[in-house]
Amino acid sequence: MVEPVGNHYVIARPVYSENAFNEEHEKLHRYHKTFWDHLKLYFSCSPQRAKKFALRLFPVISWLPAYRFREWILSDIISGINTGLVAVLQGLAFALLVNVPPSYGLYSAFFPVLVYFIFGTSRHISVGPFPVLSLMVGGVVTRLVPDDSTGNGNSTNTSAIDDERVMVAASVTFLSGIVQLLLGIFQFGFIVIYLSQSLISGFTTAAAIHVLVSQLKFMFQLPVPGFNKPLGIIYTLKSVFSQITDANIADLVTSLIVLLIVFVVKEMNDRYKEKLPAPIPIELLVTIVAALISYFVNFEEKFGVAVVGKLEDGFHTPVAPDVGILQKCIGDSISIAIVGFAVAFSVAKVYSIKHDYPIDGNQELIAFGLGNIVGGSFKGFASSTALSRSGVQESTGGKTQIAGIISSVIVLLVILAIGFLLAPLQKSVLASLALGNLKGMLMQFKEISILWRKDKCDCVIWVVTFLAAIFLGLDIGLAAAVAFQLLTVVIRSQFPSCTVLANVGRSNIYRNRKDYTDIYEPEGVKIFRCSSPIFFANIEFFREKLITAVGFNPLRVLRKRNKALRKIRKMLKKGELQVTPKGLICMANPTYESEEELDNNRIEELDQPTIMTDLPIQINWGTDLPPGISVPQVNLHSIILDFSSVSFLDFSAMTILRKTLKEFVRLDIDIYIAGAYEGLLDKLERSAFFDEEIKPSMFFLTIHDAVLHILLKKDIANSPKLKLAEEKGRSSDYVIIPRNGLRSRECTIPTETKF
Repeated sequence: MVEPVGNHYVIARPVYSENAFNEEHEKLHRYHKTFWDHLKLYFSCSPQRAKKFALRLFPVISWLPAYRFREWILSDIISGINTGLVAVLQGLAFALLVNVPPSYGLYSAFFPVLVYFIFGTSRHISVGPFPVLSLMVGGVVTRLVPDDSTGNGNSTNTSAIDDERVMVAASVTFLSGIVQLLLGIFQFGFIVIYLSQSLISGFTTAAAIHVLVSQLKFMFQLPVPGFNKPLGIIYTLKSVFSQITDANIADLVTSLIVLLIVFVVKEMNDRYKEKLPAPIPIELLVTIVAALISYFVNFEEKFGVAVVGKLEDGFHTPVAPDVGILQKCIGDSISIAIVGFAVAFSVAKVYSIKHDYPIDGNQELIAFGLGNIVGGSFKGFASSTALSRSGVQESTGGKTQIAGIISSVIVLLVILAIGFLLAPLQKSVLASLALGNLKGMLMQFKEISILWRKDKCDCVIWVVTFLAAIFLGLDIGLAAAVAFQLLTVVIRSQFPSCTVLANVGRSNIYRNRKDYTDIYEPEGVKIFRCSSPIFFANIEFFREKLITAVGFNPLRVLRKRNKALRKIRKMLKKGELQVTPKGLICMANPTYESEEELDNNRIEELDQPTIMTDLPIQINWGTDLPPGISVPQVNLHSIILDFSSVSFLDFSAMTILRKTLKEFVRLDIDIYIAGAYEGLLDKLERSAFFDEEIKPSMFFLTIHDAVLHILLKKDIANSPKLKLAEEKGRSSDYVIIPRNGLRSRECTIPTETKF
């Protein structure tokens, strides 16, 4: 019963152990589904499940019939046109990162959008090339198809190298799509939870640095080979700066001018986004102006600049991936699949929260997997979502993926009809546009100081991820970053926070005794909390912290007591001790024996309970012992272990915990476990945890129940009247806790126990 009294409450209920509570309140024995039950349910079929499955597999069926044509169509058209123009330019620019001809970037901006329209669950992300993924695919391309080492730059040789690179990019994209599709089918959408926000931020920032370095060869127009290996970024910079005197000044000046214009206008877009009806399409304007200038001035002949050249018209027929290439890039494909999904899902989740609609991680994997399979079949490269392009689609009023279809129509027009207009465009302009899209990712450096103030561990994860991705490469760096992140979780679990609690305010509230002044600690009682699961990796740490908290090692004390008993038995046998009503009296000078002699080569016997049945008197370890015998004093009679923060206990930890508890019990110290999670008691019983020394009665619902039980037990032991009432069964089980809180230890306990 809970009675409110102002902003206080009064509780009147029994002191509950786990067993007493379960006896008074009948506990239901629920049937827990097995793995086979879940498997049968998953593969069962009914009309409702078939309909639900169809709607989940084809989300377009659920939202397209509900499309508000009059309200949304104009916004989607405007958004689609803006997004399509950006997608064309980014497709061309990001193709340079993949080291394939620019026209293949348009395929990556077209096919995945069509697939995502049918299978995707986000309404606002723009699917297509993403610089980080493009760079990862480019790393595989340069590793498997390096630059022509002979220096033979004839068109036939260059064309052959380009064809090989396109095939490698398409094959690795196809395989990454297969990986994503399988992960989605087997419901592994949760895999993204292992990529924390700090890790993704550090990784994308490092990727932005890689993109920056990789574009230097186009900005300076230098023959820099690809270095897809650890410290590759160092080798690339070394190659660039060793040839810096051979740089093409026209390309460099053009790049710097374009970069300056793009950064200034993007800053204006960010600063005045509330006042502008739509962001200024600076990439489009710069591209048009640069293409016109290059066409009329003829930069290619006058200054020897590298241009995009003739874009291929139309589409290629679908091709099967090269099996030999697939065998060489399995690890890369897995990295590309996970990074692409993680980035896309993170962006999609932001917009889903903003516009209040659900997204399905597993369905997103299926959508991106099918998109990459189709894109790879048509010689495109891996797709995800670019943050800037998705921002354009959402900020210009896009309501659904109809905007994505409109954007793909714009890309289609460029592929089929007007692509030739981009032929005179300098590659250095595309490189600058690619770098202009990195502003948001490069600004993530600001997060270091923010994370350091909020969570130093997350800050360390960010820095380690960044450095690993920079120096080890994106693929190995990602694996190293994930391993380090999981290591931090293990370390934090292995060394959990362990505290000694005390009663605060004479109520039923228990907190760290170091944090409060108004505390009450029952004499001889220690309350210990571990704020972590207890498992094989941290059980020894738990034991050490518990020993530190109580102030003695129970095993050492137990061995000292057993050694003392051996010596007392010998002294009694020799007549050096005599039993009197006042205790043991020494009758002669005792003979001192070494620790080894007392061990008697039977050290295992010292770990057993102290047995005094053969002695004429019970030894009180708290009183003075005969000369020559010393045993550490133990001032505790009860230990309460707060398991309210322990979410699981594995078998290895269970074994050591049982041994530790036995050591305390053998010192006549009562052990209580409070707040254990549901099912722990049943698990311990199934594991044969309990015996004559460790009993289920040690479990209590709360710390306060255990404390009240200890106080009541102590007072009953000290009061003959209460002891007699307890034996006759007249003692009430109920405990009343008034507003003045816990009673003093000195007060007596009437039949109705009051605290």
